[in-house]
Order: sequence, then structure tokens, then C-alpha cells
Amino acid sequence: MPFMPSAAVLATNRRPLVRRIILQDFRSYATLDLALEGSVIALVGENGAGKTNLLEALSLFAPGRGLRRAPIGECARDGGSGGFAVSIFIEDQGEPRQLGTGLEPGPDAAARVNRIDRTPVASARAFADHLRIVWLTPAMDGLFTDSAGERRRFLDRLVLAIDPNHGARVNQFERALRGRNRLLEDGARNFQWLDAIEREAAELAVAMAAARSECVSRLKAMIALERDDASPFPWADLALEGDVERLVAEMPALAAEERYRVVLRDNRGRDAAAGRTLIGPHVGDLRAWHGPKGVPAAQASTGEQKALLVGLVLAHARLVADMSGMAPLALLDEVAAHFDPRRRAALFEALERIGGQVFLTGADPAAFAGLAGRAQLLDVASGRVTRRP
Repeated sequence: MPFMPSAAVLATNRRPLVRRIILQDFRSYATLDLALEGSVIALVGENGAGKTNLLEALSLFAPGRGLRRAPIGECARDGGSGGFAVSIFIEDQGEPRQLGTGLEPGPDAAARVNRIDRTPVASARAFADHLRIVWLTPAMDGLFTDSAGERRRFLDRLVLAIDPNHGARVNQFERALRGRNRLLEDGARNFQWLDAIEREAAELAVAMAAARSECVSRLKAMIALERDDASPFPWADLALEGDVERLVAEMPALAAEERYRVVLRDNRGRDAAAGRTLIGPHVGDLRAWHGPKGVPAAQASTGEQKALLVGLVLAHARLVADMSGMAPLALLDEVAAHFDPRRRAALFEALERIGGQVFLTGADPAAFAGLAGRAQLLDVASGRVTRRP
């Protein structure tokens, strides 16, 4: 039987489905015009066949840099025009919509363009009115043992799915810090300018930390609501670490901004010697624990960490649906192959409850045997996609 949305998703009345993907000079695809059916799409093919490229094309309709976090110019096909185009046709509440993004070569440099129903929009953030996207890729497998920077980027991706403006704040904060660092390097003789930059940085830092804190708080509440110690995807306990994060938790936003501004002012000498700003949300961390066992996620086995990560992404997808009123697209790259049949069945069932369209990739068709009659299976090979018999 086909996948059906949950009662919660039906209540939102928004379940956008991608019905067609058109690619031009994108990664390994010179051209592609692919019609899609149903809510579960399984892409099967050898490594390097182009499965992840299709997921990446869809991920460009989320704020940020896509699931590979690659510079936009790298998405253009080698040997192509130097630009690329990705267009998708979605159906939402019975209404068709066309979303397009790409890179147009120009006389000086290529420029990214974004369109909704062929009308230009300022940025990819505008797509969030029509589509929300979450993903899980093999590059995320080492999240709990990786650097704090990787966990911050992971957390910012979670925030972006519910607050599309978060990325702009992060970028503005990073620009402010770069400006401050240059002034400190030059001897910081213009104190008025330095004061202004630190005031801007403090406002942005508190806004960033507040958005991250709210996301983590809501995610913990979602996890607690559906917590099941017997689940094959164990629940995670989460906490934010960092000086600005503590300020946000302990005092009103304006007071936190003033306190952090003073911290920046008082640490100018130390930061100048270090060549960077040493305190701020750019050095915070997301801590995670294996809930049922009560141990740090980094100390869990490799298999437990993978299952814990899947559980966390599934909880986030439910949070996105709850907060946006829109069931998200879920892009899962090479996930099912790493699980035994019991966990694969549980994964498919969990995805069904979220209610959004799901794209799965894998090299082994057997990994999708549990989806027989419930998914559209497509073969991917050398930039071509065909229907699997």
C-alpha cells in the first residue's frame, strides 16, 4: 500500500510533492527531464552514477549551500557552458508551482538566479514558502566524534529548516568578526568604528544563539513527546555549550547583547594577540547523549551513533512539519543499506509518519525490498535515470 501522511500532517493540509525535475549542465547531467510519481522515490545505482547529484539538486531549494556545502560554481558540469539550471515542478494543496535555481554565466562572473513561477526572487530563502527540506548523508556519520565546528554547522542546518533567515544572520556575524579582526590587527586606532562593529556583532551573536537555543529546546520537546526507549532509533538528549549561549539562557536579549559587547571590548588585547575572536557563538558546541543509555553520544558504538543520528534527523523532520505547517522533503543518501531488515522497516515506517515526500539512494536494490509496491524505483547510471521494472 502507498505511504500515507500522519494525522498531524493532514491537519497542516500542506504536503508539497515534487512531480518533475529538469536539469541542465548540473554535475554529471548534461540534460535530464524526470517525471516523479508518489511520495517515496528510491534511486538505485553504482557509486558515482549520479544519485547524490540528484539529491543535491533538490537541496539547492533550501537556504544555504546544499547538502554537499559546495561553492555554487562547482555544481556546473565539467565541459558545459559554465552555468547550470535546476527546475522542479511541485504540487501543493492541488496547486502547481515551478521553482528554479541556477548559475548564469556572465561577461565578468557567473551569478546565481532563483525563480518562482519564472519570476525572479532575491534568494533561495523565498523557496521556504513552498518547500522545506531535511537531509541525511554519509558525511554526517561522524557528527558526534567530529569537531565542534561540524556540529555547529549541523545545528545551523536544523535551524535553517525552521528559520530560513538564520543563515543571513550567521553570515553577517562572520563578516562583522572579520572586520573587527582587521581593525585589531591594524592597531585599532579608530575606537568609534571598533565600538560600532562590536555592537553589531553582539546583536547578531545573541540573535544566532537565541535561534539555536530555541531550535534545541523545541527539538528536545519533540523528542520527549515521542520518546521510546525500545525504538531501534534511540532518542538523543541535547545541550548547547558556550558563553553567549549561557547569556541567552540567563538574561533578556538586550542585557545579553550588552554583556557580550563588554566581553568583546575587554578582550581586544587577547583577541588581537590570537588573531581571532576567542569568545562567541562561533566557538559554541552542540552536546549529545545516547538517551536510553545515558552516555555521551561520542562514547556509543558506531552503529549506535548512526541510529542515534537517524533518530535525531527524524525528530527534526517532525519538528519542521509542526512549526512550518508543511511536511518536509526528506533526502536520505545511502542510509537504508547500513541497517538490518528490522531497522530498515522501522525507518520506512518512521518516514511514513512524517508524511512528506522521501528520496532514498542506494547501490543495492535489495535494501529497498520492503518498499515493493510503495515506492517509485529508478535506476541511475552515467547521467541517465530510467524506471526500474
